[in-house]
Amino acid sequence: MRLLHTSDWHLGQSLHNFERHYEHQRFLDWLLDAIVAEQADVLLIAGDIYDNANPSAASQKQLYRFLRLAKERAPHLNLIIVAGNHDSPGRLDAPGPLLEAHGTRVIGAVQRNADGEIDVASLVLPLTGRSGEVEAWCLAVPFLRPGDVPRANAAEGVDPYLAGIALLYQQAFELAHSKRQDGQAIIAMGHCHMVDGQMSSDSERRIVIGGTEMLPAGIFDPAIAYAALGHLHLAQHVGKQEHIRYCGSPLPLSFAEVNYAHQILRIDLEGAAVREIAPVPVPRAVELLRVPSRPAPLTQVLEELAALSPPEAPVEQQPYLEVRVLLEQPEPGLRARIEAALDGKQVRLAKIETSTAARASSIDKEVMTLDQLEKLKPDDIFRQLYEQRFGNAAPVDQLSAFAELMQP
Repeated sequence: MRLLHTSDWHLGQSLHNFERHYEHQRFLDWLLDAIVAEQADVLLIAGDIYDNANPSAASQKQLYRFLRLAKERAPHLNLIIVAGNHDSPGRLDAPGPLLEAHGTRVIGAVQRNADGEIDVASLVLPLTGRSGEVEAWCLAVPFLRPGDVPRANAAEGVDPYLAGIALLYQQAFELAHSKRQDGQAIIAMGHCHMVDGQMSSDSERRIVIGGTEMLPAGIFDPAIAYAALGHLHLAQHVGKQEHIRYCGSPLPLSFAEVNYAHQILRIDLEGAAVREIAPVPVPRAVELLRVPSRPAPLTQVLEELAALSPPEAPVEQQPYLEVRVLLEQPEPGLRARIEAALDGKQVRLAKIETSTAARASSIDKEVMTLDQLEKLKPDDIFRQLYEQRFGNAAPVDQLSAFAELMQP
């Protein structure tokens, strides 16, 4: 049996006010071709389908069109979707009965029985091969909030939320294990932040619940053949566990991800075990440029911008540009000068990132008493903050402008 693992599509995401419908559509079209070319039996989508809990009609249409075409092109395909922390569980679950009739199973939220107990059976899904026979079982667990997990008798010092997550996975595994036949694998899905997981600095929403964020790899029973994870945008395995994987996002969701190798993962099962895990690179429809590669003085930045010569392309294919400037003093006309240097260039200016090589000021060096703070005047604070940021004394014209601003 062959599985494809993807996650973190973030349909509807904008990059600094530039909508990315074109890029997402290019990815989805590529994924349809990959499902056929790779002869996939299962597609696992591990959360953050949408970028926010109230996606646009266009984003929802993209998803449903993809699901329809995937089943048309690969009628035998098992399609499993779990919700991520960006998704609305109810919105994903709402069309579930209709999607299930067409072969897609969606787990947006943890369901409960009439007696209030968690319906663990709804999280344990059979995966069928081309013959129609069950060949594996999937623990399809969405992003878990405190109300989604069972009460666990946590040991002293163990967070009850973590203990509840571990207990839910254990219950789901035990049910799958009781259902499986010889030669059938057990696969887990989850949308979470695992211990030692490497985050993107800009685009990932931190998951902090009750002071807890990172989950240990031990929540997955050793008999689980593969764990398909979502949430982190950098493709990686967890610790030394090669079979516990983040596939990463299919396109860069911030400039911090410009050097990520975006991919989906292909997992080949042989009986109850994994035979091979291999990345399938996702082509990048639109480039992200950082000029210069490291922050530099404005004169150097303007020279590099003037030397840019991207090929002509339709607007939706033009690269996004982040300009990185190292400032020694305020530059009120900064954006205008950058835009002038880019005049006629086939790029989209998405972000101007400014930084300074500032020295620590007296504010950082010592802790002031309340009496000392009370004696500070606004111009004193302005002088110190200017020196903190730019590493030199505020010029006379800046002090005069500030004094004028402070006049009643």
